[in-house]
Amino acid sequence: MLFLVAALLLLGIVLGAVVHIPLPLSLAAATVIGCWLLIFAVRERASRRPR
Repeated sequence: MLFLVAALLLLGIVLGAVVHIPLPLSLAAATVIGCWLLIFAVRERASRRPR
């Protein structure tokens, strides 16, 4: 339960910070983070697959 409260608090802080920067910068940052997460997921899946 405490983890959920901390996660929601962090989400609120991050969303509050995004409101104060311009939309194109916010979309660019979201794109970079999304690509990084996608690359990370692909590398993790490839490393766990038996060869």
